[in-house]
Amino acid sequence: MLPIQNRLKKKNDFGRIFKKGRGFEDRVLSLRLAKNNLAVSRFAFVVSLKVVRKAFLRNKIRRRLREAVKANLSKIKTGLDVVFFARPGLAVKNSKEITEFVERLLKRAELI
Repeated sequence: MLPIQNRLKKKNDFGRIFKKGRGFEDRVLSLRLAKNNLAVSRFAFVVSLKVVRKAFLRNKIRRRLREAVKANLSKIKTGLDVVFFARPGLAVKNSKEITEFVERLLKRAELI
């Protein structure tokens, strides 16, 4: 589980990211990010019904994404809000593959 200060929850923050943020995409994962002017980076994870219909699988994907970000938290730049979006195809990936996708996307966005 991510520490509370690293979680993104408020509707206004999501709106700011969608309005002013930059986007990066991979085959099964994408992200949007925006500066937050804080000393920490905050993260959110979105897994829609289009990715997988069953709630327990959506939650499983979210947990795996959170763990992948938590493993890289010390390497990630501070002062950013980041929203990860799962895409169809991520549901069949295992934890190691999801971690690799997250790391690759973070490097492409120059966060690591």
